[in-house]
Amino acid sequence: MSIIVHQDKCKGCGLCVKNCPFDAMLMADNVPVIGDKCTECGACLETCRFDALEQTKVEKKSVQSIEDYHDVWVFAEQRDNHLMPVVVELLGEAKRLASEIGCRVCAIVCGMNIEQLTNDLIGYGVDVVYYADRPELKHYTTDAYTKVIYEAVEKYKPEILLMGATHIGRDLGPSIAVKCRTGLTADCTKLEIDPVDKKLLQTRPAFGGNLMATIICEHNRPQMATVRPGIMQKAEYVRHGHGERIELEVEFSDDELRERVLQIVKSAREAVSLTDADIIVSGGLGVGSAEGFELIQKLADRLGGVVGASRAAVDAGWKPHSYQVGQTGTTVRPKIYFACGISGAIQHLAGMQESKCIVAINKNESAPIFEVADFGIVGDLFKVIPAFLNVLDNVEF
Repeated sequence: MSIIVHQDKCKGCGLCVKNCPFDAMLMADNVPVIGDKCTECGACLETCRFDALEQTKVEKKSVQSIEDYHDVWVFAEQRDNHLMPVVVELLGEAKRLASEIGCRVCAIVCGMNIEQLTNDLIGYGVDVVYYADRPELKHYTTDAYTKVIYEAVEKYKPEILLMGATHIGRDLGPSIAVKCRTGLTADCTKLEIDPVDKKLLQTRPAFGGNLMATIICEHNRPQMATVRPGIMQKAEYVRHGHGERIELEVEFSDDELRERVLQIVKSAREAVSLTDADIIVSGGLGVGSAEGFELIQKLADRLGGVVGASRAAVDAGWKPHSYQVGQTGTTVRPKIYFACGISGAIQHLAGMQESKCIVAINKNESAPIFEVADFGIVGDLFKVIPAFLNVLDNVEF
């Protein structure tokens, strides 16, 4: 779609310019002019009282040739010059996909003073690292990161571009997809290569997790997906990796960066890191109340783990959503997962059944959680957990 201005109808009132949420319009010779920042949101159409603006269909961007696109790229998200855990998972998946397609694994990273990150990425088996090292990229902003990655995509033409379904990935992915005029499948839980035509098959939950939809991007490139953290197998680190580094040349003008990070305020509240935890102790409706989670917390603290919760417990208001494990929460793969008072709904199982060891505590011996548990205890968690703690108090780790 595209927005055009009918100059014969325009009265030069300027309302469309004032109401554009992206500052994409300006007045020139008493007529609005639409700039490159336009996202075709339609806000100006609703503002114009003289039918001087019209949204029309335009021909799709012509892809030079699908054969011109190659390699699997991973956006290497970093914070404070440390790779996010999901990046290592994406690299492991990218290796598998690239081996089926017969291409290279590449990573693109943005930041400032990120030489060590390029070394780390090569250590994880990346063949080519594209990097942009600029002060404007020290902290993530949508405009700056979108510009760098979009220009790199246009120049080097990756066939597949993967990002983590993190706060940053969910913001950055759509922005790049719009500029590239390609599709984006969000929050994927499974990626495969079609053996016939080598297209990327992107699977994600649909209709509240009741269905799994497989999506393809048939005519446009790159094929883009954000992937839920905690799903994929991590890449192995090779101490003496061999890879190529390509520095991206990028320049920013003042009008390109509409946002600036003035200050970063970290919450004083202890952060819940379910994705990285080796031990998770989760509670469900069987915990009975928010106060009941104090016992769950005691067991987690004694084991050096973190607390999780089922969706039912979160919906009851006993824990914030950041604690939720499951298909609509966080997908986890710890070494040990304790399911306390959790019946085992399919959505919860989808988020934790890949744990190396599952210990279930439930009064209902027919609870579905026992079907996936390595160790099951039929009993009252308010009796079982204190017994655990009593034993643990006499054990040194």
